[in-house]
Amino acid sequence: MVIIERAEPLDAGEILTLQRAAYVSEAQLYGDPFIAPLVESLEQLRKAVESAVLLKAVDDGRVVGAVRGLVAEVTPGTTAGRACVVGRLVVAPDRQGEGIGTALLEALHERVVAEHPDVRAFDLFTGHLSDANLRLYKRLGYGETRRERVQDHLTMVHMRRVTEP
Repeated sequence: MVIIERAEPLDAGEILTLQRAAYVSEAQLYGDPFIAPLVESLEQLRKAVESAVLLKAVDDGRVVGAVRGLVAEVTPGTTAGRACVVGRLVVAPDRQGEGIGTALLEALHERVVAEHPDVRAFDLFTGHLSDANLRLYKRLGYGETRRERVQDHLTMVHMRRVTEP
């Protein structure tokens, strides 16, 4: 049975290993072995555990998924509320397709809104060729807001899910 809970600094090494395993397919898809999730350091991940809402999915003692959300001002100095930037949704390659990614994102939405009631939106981005990711995000209420070409082989699709006020 998969349990979703908040990650702790001691989980950083296992989450980093999982993240690297999960992002190999993305690196192959885009022909780029230097995508950010593959070159993130253990120290950077430890800082993310401390500064973001970082959830892990655990099954029988094994971390099989993770996601992080960082809450930030939508427009500094306004009353527009805040947004949560979602990143690094990962599921172990041998556990993909079991609903773990969906459960992690739903748990992140709930946890962030519970801890930060002024959050008005969730923002994320993924590569334009990442069809499974795009389908998942659309199914969970994210809509495309813009596309950004960052390299010849990569266009980022930015998406947003608005929360109920």
